[in-house]
Amino acid sequence: MKKLQIFIFIILIQVGCQTGKIGRIQIEYEKDVQKIFEIRDKVKEIHPFLKEVFPIAIVEDDSYYIFDVDSTGKKYVFVKKEPTLRPIPKGIRAAYPLACYENKIACVISPEIFAPLEGYVTIFHEFMHCSQFQVCEQKLKQNLKINLEAVKNKNYMWELNFPFPYEDKKFTEIYSLFLKASEENNTKDIIKSRKLLKQTLSKDNYEYMVWQEWKEGFARFFENRIRRKLELEENFYGLEKPYHRISFYEGGSKFIGFLSKEESELLVDIENLFYRMFNIE
Repeated sequence: MKKLQIFIFIILIQVGCQTGKIGRIQIEYEKDVQKIFEIRDKVKEIHPFLKEVFPIAIVEDDSYYIFDVDSTGKKYVFVKKEPTLRPIPKGIRAAYPLACYENKIACVISPEIFAPLEGYVTIFHEFMHCSQFQVCEQKLKQNLKINLEAVKNKNYMWELNFPFPYEDKKFTEIYSLFLKASEENNTKDIIKSRKLLKQTLSKDNYEYMVWQEWKEGFARFFENRIRRKLELEENFYGLEKPYHRISFYEGGSKFIGFLSKEESELLVDIENLFYRMFNIE
């Protein structure tokens, strides 16, 4: 009987500690997540997608602390805590569906993001990915050979670990021409370089490049518009050589800027934007 009482006492202490921790997290981050609405109101005219906010999952101690918008649409509330089930890297900034939260698309972050104003810009960068997911991302992926092959091989991280030949001399030469032409607004060389990329790269590599340019370039394009609105320094990381995955953020942003000058509707019709980027003429 005494052992049972001790066991129950220990369980109650553990439950109390967990409840106390959840309360601390809720109080500690409640003000931070509410500030998202304050920033949203300053930038929402930049693009219709920026009017919508999404669930926030803060990663701490191998757990998701999930906040979502209440019924008024004007306030974040703490929803629940769930285990991450796999290691999540420190400093994560990502957008993906949460299996533990009805597969809702969410912005997944670590808590230090709230310290600088730039951290909120990153949150809205991820919100743009959430919008892409809601609008057409899954539909587009069904037509991507690299995605279908990756899913068949259970490589669900292909967007991060695809073996693209970044250091290939021919690719570097053509992509440099494209970036230079974009900087100079040289339409002839932009078109020329894009056609050369399609001709030179394998189908898989070309698919991957355009996919990253569309997905990350779109978020980078509006990230910098948000930065200008908030009077923050713009982000051009990715231009340096040797090129790498982040180079497609900047290349995609520049290409989207070029295409949208003539067809501004592409900035909202993002499914068509992908096909215009893919099928350059």
